[in-house]
Amino acid sequence: MDATNKILQGKKILLGVSGSIAAYKSATLVRLLVKEGAEVKVVMTQAAADFITPLTLATLSKNDVPLNISDHNSWNNHVMLGRWADVMLVAPASANTIAKMANGGCDNLLMAVFLSAACPVMFAPAMDEDMWHHPATRANLEKLSKYGLRQIPVDSGELASGLVGEGRMAEPESIVTLLRQHFSQHIKQKPLAGQLAVVTAGPTVEHIDPVRYISNHSTGKMGIAIAEALADAGAKVKLVLGPTYLTTHHAGIEIIPVTTADEMFRSVIAAFPLSDIVVAAAAVADYRPANIADKKIKKNEEQLTIALEKTHDILRTLGNNKGPAQMLVGFSLETNNEKEYALKKLRDKNLDMIVMNSLADPGAGFNYDTNKVTLFDRKGKERSLPLKSKQEVARDIVSAIIELQHA
Repeated sequence: MDATNKILQGKKILLGVSGSIAAYKSATLVRLLVKEGAEVKVVMTQAAADFITPLTLATLSKNDVPLNISDHNSWNNHVMLGRWADVMLVAPASANTIAKMANGGCDNLLMAVFLSAACPVMFAPAMDEDMWHHPATRANLEKLSKYGLRQIPVDSGELASGLVGEGRMAEPESIVTLLRQHFSQHIKQKPLAGQLAVVTAGPTVEHIDPVRYISNHSTGKMGIAIAEALADAGAKVKLVLGPTYLTTHHAGIEIIPVTTADEMFRSVIAAFPLSDIVVAAAAVADYRPANIADKKIKKNEEQLTIALEKTHDILRTLGNNKGPAQMLVGFSLETNNEKEYALKKLRDKNLDMIVMNSLADPGAGFNYDTNKVTLFDRKGKERSLPLKSKQEVARDIVSAIIELQHA
């Protein structure tokens, strides 16, 4: 395999196939992508299955091809499909599918996946010339351009109607070339390439007895989003993740599962010496039971006193031992005197930046998909961000880290 073909090696490409006679080209497209080492998953509409069978594309891609949200026995997780891919490619994209993409229609699995996609989206239109030039189609294409989607240029030639004109889907070989260009450009733009980032996320669990434990409401959403944003920027990421129902399938992230604060401490300390960036986003227990009962504590007394002892202070340990080239970012979740406590933590623990948020802000903190934060760096720069999705906040935090590295 030459250097050109290596660009797609290991890339995760999600191919959406809609109802168009050009769907027959998707077989060649899948074969070419797999030949270059890409991992391909295919999602089809029911209409597309009239032109090419799911079995054909499943055989070529070596992955099952779902048609519906549910097959009555199991649920096809459109959110996970949308988060799995490095790029989503809709080819062919019929006039009907383009209209749904432009206006948020969601009546099939392909559209549910598209609306869940957390990656760049490209699409290859395929339709007759009159449909291609219709004002409604032009308006939909303009919308998709504003959304940041990349349209693959159509070809001119003989159409299914027998006419000759514009609207033919680009040939598979041309689409593969454009995908190579996309990934080649993306690689050059990754500012954290070659760096190791360690991220902590989620809660810790401190056992009282075999049945009960002390923990908190953290889900790990914010820390996972930061890990993904760091990986998108080119870093190799070790995600030290406390017990949570959430996970990530990002190829650039290694998950290190932990349960207790002590396990998180030991995992972070082990990874720290070779790290360039550490983002401590986990909600780590400050205290743990001094003694763990080996049997369930029975309800005998009116009151029960449990002696607690301090856990390791992960941030302070890292701050005391970090080198001049290492960057350490902490979080400060407060209920009162937010700025005062955040700046004190920034100074006392020798951090390069701290991310402050408050449980008093609606839509921020635990169990939300959104967050509202303020960033403080050790040079006194303060940056307040409005309420955003945690993915957007994560990208802002990573951008601030990159700025500090080059300051």
